[in-house]
Amino acid sequence: MKTFKTLELAIQFYEQVLEIKVTGNLKDQLHRAASSIALNLSEGNAKASINDKRNFFQTAYGSLRECQTILKLLKVTDSEANKTADQLGAYLYKLVNSEIKNSPNFRKPANSDI
Repeated sequence: MKTFKTLELAIQFYEQVLEIKVTGNLKDQLHRAASSIALNLSEGNAKASINDKRNFFQTAYGSLRECQTILKLLKVTDSEANKTADQLGAYLYKLVNSEIKNSPNFRKPANSDI
């Protein structure tokens, strides 16, 4: 099985986020947004069409930006999570803007412009 480096980095980021001491509403929001990155990458990678893949990858990118904003609100500026988030952001940006290909199993719907 081929390794999906962006997904592996997203999982690493999630684990780092769990180590950050935070309470209240932002704790739940941070944990949900961080898990959303990995989950959307995984689900998007399983999709057959280019449009579906790109949509999930863009959602993952949006969730990362949400996490980065929460870290700023919490004044968490010098953690491993910040460093990983920067690297993950670069990976996600590149992924979203890359030439995504349809999966080999993709069947073009009848009467479609895809």
